[in-house]
Amino acid sequence: MVKPVALVIGAGDALGGAIARRFAREGFAACVVRRNADKLEPLVEEIRAAGGTAHAFGVDARREEAVTPLFSHIEGAIGPVEVMVFNIGANVRYLVTETTARVYYKVWEMACFAGFLTGREAARVMAARGRGTIIFTGATASVRGRAGFSAFSGAKHALRALAQSMARELGPQGIHVAHTIIDGAIDTAFIRDNFPDLYATRAQDGILNPDHIADAYWSLHSQKRDAWTHELDLRPWSENW
Repeated sequence: MVKPVALVIGAGDALGGAIARRFAREGFAACVVRRNADKLEPLVEEIRAAGGTAHAFGVDARREEAVTPLFSHIEGAIGPVEVMVFNIGANVRYLVTETTARVYYKVWEMACFAGFLTGREAARVMAARGRGTIIFTGATASVRGRAGFSAFSGAKHALRALAQSMARELGPQGIHVAHTIIDGAIDTAFIRDNFPDLYATRAQDGILNPDHIADAYWSLHSQKRDAWTHELDLRPWSENW
């Protein structure tokens, strides 16, 4: 049997990997993408060891000439893309007076333009079948700017607008487009090593568990279309919002 595909763009060691594992447990073929495919091998091996199906791809999602063939290959050789999760972050902090044009443009490319390219290709293959789920991972910066985050906030605001436009356009075609706002620190090695005081709140559920976020993504995909959620915000109970 051909398994449906859950394509995770930006399958890092934390959230992206958790999402891939969650959908693999539900019988999906997890197709995981990051620029360096070698870094995906531990994730692929973990999914396969648990009895799931996984495939790794080294693709720069900012490049149209790489994204379009990726979808063609998956659709032709693996299975239909039923779910596409765009999970590239690009969180950087610079004062606006120190933000170069190159930094601003690169952050926009990673956090927004890549979302457009992958979202467009997902829409093309899903529209032909009249079904599918597209989820864009957002952040606090998606809804409000903050000092030092002009580039990141600009890109995330734009990604949110893209998700809204796609939801209105693709909803009548049976495609569920959702945008999540991850408002808080995620349990990652970066948080552990750079913010030890914050990481210490992990025992009190003070930071987000990637597996629990992945559960929410599965819930979004499982919704009936008469009660679709477009925007879902997830934060620890202790987050000041």
